[in-house]
Amino acid sequence: MPDVTIVLSTLPSADKATEIARVLVEERLAACVNLVPQIRSIYRWQGAISDDTETLAIIKTTAKRRKKLVKRLVELHPYEVPEVITLPVDDVHAPYLAWVADSCS
Repeated sequence: MPDVTIVLSTLPSADKATEIARVLVEERLAACVNLVPQIRSIYRWQGAISDDTETLAIIKTTAKRRKKLVKRLVELHPYEVPEVITLPVDDVHAPYLAWVADSCS
């Protein structure tokens, strides 16, 4: 069985996050994308402090599909420098792991 990988990314709106999530799932790069609306991001960008509302995407994929998913996410993402953070997963419920693997194949 392949390993599950989590990819995190913030997007400027729920609509844009939904659009990208659907593409990633339709293309079988992601098994599931959870969208967490209205997170608040405070960060430094181009010499100024920004304070924005964004949507957080929590993307589940396999380690085998991770690189293709990241490449596609960056292609679709509207930000000049998109946040794309990959987290390995140490332990996964076996039936869920099988579902992720099947969904990404």
